[in-house]
Order: sequence, then structure tokens, then C-alpha cells
Amino acid sequence: QVQLQESGGGSVQAGGSLRLSCAVSGVTSIRNCVGWFRQAPGKEREGVANIPSTGGPFYADPAKGRFTLSRDNAANTVYLQMNRLRPEDTATYYCATTRTPYCLVLSPDNYDSWGQGTQVTVSA
Repeated sequence: QVQLQESGGGSVQAGGSLRLSCAVSGVTSIRNCVGWFRQAPGKEREGVANIPSTGGPFYADPAKGRFTLSRDNAANTVYLQMNRLRPEDTATYYCATTRTPYCLVLSPDNYDSWGQGTQVTVSA
């Protein structure tokens, strides 16, 4: 069974930065696609970025140019570096993994295992 644990959330002012971590453990470990999603109050969960077992990451439009996704397979950890944060980035951020080493469309329906989430709050 795969387990994911997010960390690194917090409160920052607009323009600031945060680095989220997603530690993955279990049978499939980190060898599969890992994605980041976020959900603001009253809104649907939306994809932020994902990264396959090998290859480069994919970013949803809100993350392009500001967020950087990377993975350390030896440490079974995926990192989401978020720069130039905006108030609209405020949400609970979740990491999730698929059962495949490649990534499908960045939709919550394509992900099987989820972490508990970490809160990010950006003030104006």
C-alpha cells in the first residue's frame, strides 16, 4: 500500500516562496507518476503539476513560470518549489501517485493514492 505525506506548507505574503515535499513509501514507492493538486474552499480540486518516473514535469497554466517540480528517487521524495506566490494560490495542496511510471492527464481521477494535504496561505 502506498502512503504519501506532504509537508512544507505555511503562511507567506504575496511574492514569497514555499517548498512543499511529498514523501512516498510503500510497494510502488516513488517509481510511478506523482502529481500535485490543490483545493481552495468551495472549489474543485485542480491539478498543479506532475512528474513521471523518468522525464520532465508537466505544469498546469497557473504554475507555469513560478513553480518547479522535481523528484529525488533515492529519497522517495518529490518537491514542489513555489515562487512568486499569489493570494489565489491559497489552498490545501495534495500529492498523489498513479499505478504507472508515466503520467496521464492531470486529473484527480487518474490518481490512486493521496496524502492528507498541507495548507498554503498567501496574504496580499
